[in-house]
Amino acid sequence: MPTKTVVVGSSVGLHARPAALISEAAGELGSDVFIGLPGDEPVDASSSLMIMTLGAGNGDTVEVSGEDQAAVDAIAAMVESDLDA
Repeated sequence: MPTKTVVVGSSVGLHARPAALISEAAGELGSDVFIGLPGDEPVDASSSLMIMTLGAGNGDTVEVSGEDQAAVDAIAAMVESDLDA
């Protein structure tokens, strides 16, 4: 399973707005993508509520994984960017 480790770029972390944008994009990919803190159980990236339960803040490291490398790369790029800008 392709996995990419990235640093959360949004100034508020993976909270309401960034989580909603990521989950919307993940839901449109047609492939399961997961986000998790290293060593913890990953959550479904298409669920904004599940993303917010991670409690990942700005600068935290998270792992994005899934069956499709392109989908993993797309969601990882969103996690790295400042979605609050």
